[in-house]
Amino acid sequence: MSKIYFQGTFGAYSHLAALSIDPKAEVVPCKTFDDCFVQASKDTNSKIIIPESNRITGNIGIEYLIFEYRLNIYAEYFQKIEHNLLGIPGTKVSEIKDVYSHAQALSQCSKFIKSNNLTEHVRADTAGSAEMVSISKDKSKAAIASSLSAKTYNLEIIKNNIENEKGNLTRFLVMGKKILQPEFSGKKYITSFLFKLKSKPAALYQSLGGFAINGVNLTKLQSYPEKNSFDSFFFLCDLDGHIEEPRVQKSLEDLGLHCQDFHVLGVFEADKQREINK
Repeated sequence: MSKIYFQGTFGAYSHLAALSIDPKAEVVPCKTFDDCFVQASKDTNSKIIIPESNRITGNIGIEYLIFEYRLNIYAEYFQKIEHNLLGIPGTKVSEIKDVYSHAQALSQCSKFIKSNNLTEHVRADTAGSAEMVSISKDKSKAAIASSLSAKTYNLEIIKNNIENEKGNLTRFLVMGKKILQPEFSGKKYITSFLFKLKSKPAALYQSLGGFAINGVNLTKLQSYPEKNSFDSFFFLCDLDGHIEEPRVQKSLEDLGLHCQDFHVLGVFEADKQREINK
């Protein structure tokens, strides 16, 4: 049986995403994102599923771990985020005074929270908030979390789909120590890599010219400072295409001329959700 590590507790959106990817896998919770990466580095037969960005609130903030551990990316998965107000069975919305959840979930449900005059309490994760409410048995407390959390902690969905905007998605990455790469065929692929440029004027501008010349579309380009540094940056990048395509190879060769550090993180099929959201 395969093993998938995720950050949080049972019932988290990461847990939901792991079950969607591999329903038969052994799903193992970790306290932090760092723990997930450490486990996958030690256990070569395991995978981790990590939220990378959210459609509304942006980056989750795990880029430094991607840079440090350089695990291979096997897949991307877009999980629909549907927030629910969970409480002790039999509770009415009017009885609830305090609501607990992750900061991003609270932000994504701000309109509902304000219209019901609820007091926000930030917690480490959504599922952990649901577990706390369940243990408290206090009808004045509620959590914002997934429907899976409601089942896991015997809570009732007092109000479903309370998010400000419908159709919210979180992009998850499935990663591991082993290097696996799909063969190039007629499917749509993403090639993900990181690089650090040589220190010279206009280095970024010059390094990206090869992508334009070769007609390669960059779907993600983000800079991050190296640890304990404000003048040394690395870049995370995704492009449309498979690394075996000649135009992709040529553009990466051109980039390499300007790099001090270059590392391919993975080649994987593009999630079908990308086409839906165009």
